[in-house]
Parts: sequence; structure tokens; C-alpha cells
Amino acid sequence: YISAVGIIVCMVVSFVATNIWTVKKESDVETVLKVQLVLTSVFVTAGLYLLCTNYLPDQGITIGDKTGITQMGCFLCCCCGLWGGCLIGFITEYYTSSTYSPVRDVARSTETGAATNIIYGLALGYKSAIAPVMIIAVIIYIAFGCAGMYGVALSALGMLSTLATCLSIDVFGPICDNAGGVAEMCEMPNKVRFKTDALDAAGNTTAAIGKGFAIGSAALVSLALFGAYITHTFAGLKAAKVANVTGEQVNLLEPVVFAFLLYGAMVPYWFSALTMVS
Repeated sequence: YISAVGIIVCMVVSFVATNIWTVKKESDVETVLKVQLVLTSVFVTAGLYLLCTNYLPDQGITIGDKTGITQMGCFLCCCCGLWGGCLIGFITEYYTSSTYSPVRDVARSTETGAATNIIYGLALGYKSAIAPVMIIAVIIYIAFGCAGMYGVALSALGMLSTLATCLSIDVFGPICDNAGGVAEMCEMPNKVRFKTDALDAAGNTTAAIGKGFAIGSAALVSLALFGAYITHTFAGLKAAKVANVTGEQVNLLEPVVFAFLLYGAMVPYWFSALTMVS
């Protein structure tokens, strides 16, 4: 149902870019594509609310070891994934668009040689991982608390509900790049190549936004699969009276443990980035 609603919403919102909020000049390209993403997320949120209130039981739901799951808890999980993915997309845009300072700083670093350019570029890549990992950790923590592993799976589906729009935005870059190559090979006037370059620059940024969604949802899906594997494995071992599970062990299925596991893995990149550009 989540996927179906997402496809319908993406299809309807696509008319905004073609008929309502159209591109009138080069600087409008990124703006129009971002508007598509935001509008899709808004309308999908409304659709998710209707789904959760109409297709889930009114009373507390029990899935696996998690009891007392509510409709609004499931809705919150979906929204966390949906808007968390949107935030990751915009953070990715900030670090990859020529409009903002990070890319301009890397370009400026080339004035002092290739070494500083490599250092700045690598540091920027490391820094770009900080906020998305924090967002994913928060999504996991909230989803775990609301609905356990089922909540994490719902968050992943929520993030992927705008997939049709994200893929459309993602493929914009390669199409413009190919158009630029055709213009170059046909020896068309410089003004044609100038326009395709402007479109290609916007396309590279929007392609990066799509990758942010893909990586974020992959982290959530892998966690859901990992949790399912651990749950079934321990259930089988307990049934066979093999496992001796005590409360003293570190449980990766605890929301705090897994959320801060991701956070801790990100800290060395943060420290390295700050050190490299200091």
C-alpha cells in the first residue's frame, strides 16, 4: 500500500514541473527539482496517515517481541523515514552543488596545488557523512521505540515511498551529460554547450540527492534484515536449548546500541575531516 500510494503521488506531482512550476531560466532547474521532492513528500505524508488509520487495527498491535504498537506509532515511523530521506537529500545537495560554499572551497583550493585540492576534497567527503548518519541514527532510535523491527522496516518503506520522483531526479544528470556529449561531437555553437553544461551541473547535484536516498534506505533495510536474522536464530537456538542468553550481553537489537553504533562509526570521519582542513 505504501509503495502504491507513493507511485500515484509521484505520477500526479510530476505535472507540477511540466505544467505549473516550470523552468524559465538556468537557475530554476535545481529549484524546480527540489520543489518536486518536497511536494511529493508532503502529499505522501497525507497518504500515509490515511493508510495507517484505515488499514491497521485500532488497538495495540503485537509483532514479534514488541507489544502495544499503535497506528500513530506506525505513522511516525513512516514519516521519520520519509522526511529523514528528504533531509539527507538536501544535505547531499549542500555538499555537491556549485551554488554553496563547500564545492566553491574545493575549487578555490586548486589555486595552491593538487595536494590541497585532494585534501580538501577528501575532507569534504568525510564531513558530508556526519549529518546523514546522525539522521539515520535518530530514525532508527525513534522507529525502534515505536514499533521495534517492524518500525525500522516501515521507516525504510517511508524513505522509498518517493522512489519514482527520486529516480526521475537522479536520471536527469546522465541525460543532460549525454546531450552535452552529442552537442560537442556535432560541433554545435558554444552557447549550446554552455546550456548543456549548466544543466549537467544541476544534474550532477540531483543525481547525488538520489544516492543519498538509496544509501539511507539501504541502511534501514539491512538493519531490518539483520534484526530478523538474529530474532529467528535465537528463537531456534532457544528451542534447541543451545543458547545461554543473559541480560549482561550487548544486544544490537536495542535502539540505543545500534543508533550509537552508527554514530561511533562516523566520529573518526568527523575528526579526520576537521584535522585535514585545520
